[in-house]
Amino acid sequence: MVELRDDFERKFKTLRVSLINTCNLGCVYCTCGTEDLKENHILTKEKGLSADALSAIISQLHHSLQLETVRFTGGEPLLYKDLIKIIRSVKQLGIDDLKITTNGLLLENIAGDLAKAGIKSMNVSLDAIDEDIFFKVSRRSGIHRILKGIDKAIESGIDVKLNSVVMKGLNESQILPLLDFAFKRNLKIRFLEIMAMGHLFGEADKHFFSQDEILAVINSQHQFQKLSRTSSSTANYWQTIEGKVFGIVANESEPFCGDCNRLRLDSLGNIYGCLSSNFPIAVTNIETEDELANKLQIAMWQKQSLKFTGSNLSMLNIGG
Repeated sequence: MVELRDDFERKFKTLRVSLINTCNLGCVYCTCGTEDLKENHILTKEKGLSADALSAIISQLHHSLQLETVRFTGGEPLLYKDLIKIIRSVKQLGIDDLKITTNGLLLENIAGDLAKAGIKSMNVSLDAIDEDIFFKVSRRSGIHRILKGIDKAIESGIDVKLNSVVMKGLNESQILPLLDFAFKRNLKIRFLEIMAMGHLFGEADKHFFSQDEILAVINSQHQFQKLSRTSSSTANYWQTIEGKVFGIVANESEPFCGDCNRLRLDSLGNIYGCLSSNFPIAVTNIETEDELANKLQIAMWQKQSLKFTGSNLSMLNIGG
């Protein structure tokens, strides 16, 4: 086992696995344009590793790091044909805290199977309740399918949280409707400041809607107080006087790099210590523990000490 720590006492205990680098939405904060999305879909959809190959890498990482949590991401992980197989495989390694992040379009028909395979928690990306605004953000229709999927996941016993990326001039009008939707279903919702990733690297300011601006909108309808932050959490949380909880992932306004414990594995078998790094570290065909330890040390050096700086790496490739 690798007792890997840096000068800030950070360790790798959470692994985020990007199973696939394609998606069935075309969200404007993730993809450059509709044609780019189509081109990416054609060029990359066959390149990902099999479930067996990814499981073998995860097993090696777990043996070295004693992982506590694995989160499956994408692209859109529900498009991964062997999703249930890999979830079961990872659970058999003895990792019980299994989570997934999805856009929810395909969720209704697979939620029960996800729960049976071992998924305990799920983040569903939902950037608007209004169909027209949802289309402007995602460039797809079908919000009713996502809402049905959320209800099915709840029925299946999965702990569902909502993630909403807020973009100035596009969907800030949806903050209160999304909050109302979450509160009525007793769900936690997290609003995300836009991240300077991919085509938004160096250009995120024009759509940036800050944590303070989000709080000001919520404060127009609700009274709340801030809760203590949990170690290594990506979100700050608040509780309303009615007892409802919401969060904000304020990667720019209030960075959380200081105690980050996340390691990322992409669908091609590369690891990254930080979203801000676009330098992949290949961990396919690792033969010795020392070789893997050296790779993990390089990934640890990628971690930012103060704040997220962004990268031209697309979120389609590395996941959120």
